[in-house]
Amino acid sequence: MLVERGLGAMNVELVSEAYAIAANYLRRSGAIPDTLVTNERLLEIIVKLLQLGEFNKIRLANKAIARFEAQQPGARAVA
Repeated sequence: MLVERGLGAMNVELVSEAYAIAANYLRRSGAIPDTLVTNERLLEIIVKLLQLGEFNKIRLANKAIARFEAQQPGARAVA
């Protein structure tokens, strides 16, 4: 799936690790269901951040979590 998106082999591991961190947090917070199904919206956010030049898996996961939560219906704006 990630190779289809044009990511190199090195980046597949980075995306996978960042996704695992972000998805684990979002599952525990109740923002996404606790299933084995990949959340496409979260994956897209991570891939876009990677394409914008973020290569640190922790920062990638944290930024993805923030963007995901900001896009949730009823999300409040943070100044």
